[in-house]
Amino acid sequence: MGSPAPAPRVRQVVEAAVTGAGLVLDGLEVSGSGRSTVVRVAVDLDDADAGTLDLDRVGDVTRAVSDALDDADVLPDAYTLEVGSPGAERPLTVARHWRRARGRTVVVRLTDGSTLTGRLEQVADGDTPDLVVVPVPPPIKGRRAKPAPPVTLAWDAVRDAHVQVDLAAVRDDEADDDAGPRDGARRD
Repeated sequence: MGSPAPAPRVRQVVEAAVTGAGLVLDGLEVSGSGRSTVVRVAVDLDDADAGTLDLDRVGDVTRAVSDALDDADVLPDAYTLEVGSPGAERPLTVARHWRRARGRTVVVRLTDGSTLTGRLEQVADGDTPDLVVVPVPPPIKGRRAKPAPPVTLAWDAVRDAHVQVDLAAVRDDEADDDAGPRDGARRD
């Protein structure tokens, strides 16, 4: 969310409402002015929450943020409130993001200019964890690729990174026994 920082009081009100709803404020952007003010709030689960950020929870936090902003009267005019999650391919910018991405495929650009794509296996505790990534070997036509050994990365070796959506799992689900005409299967 690359806009100017919102007023400290707006951030304080929004963060208190998000935290009160049991979530973490992942990003806040206030843009425009007057009646065209837009408040964009990105929320996420905290490390201890093994659940999912579903629409019900987003709806609950949206109401909480809206009520808090209205009660605190920190925005002088009407505003549009947009609340959502950082998205499936979110950038991994803080240790909490890395810990929540365990088991997922990540793309990591290193400070030496190289790129590593692999499954994030392990993240050491602390604010500057070491990361263990198992690289995804390139496909070899007609043969199964050998698994690559895990790579341990120091936090300061990472330039930037993001989660990569793995659509292979979706394709595998579509190949199950209940495939219908839309899935390309014939019905007799």
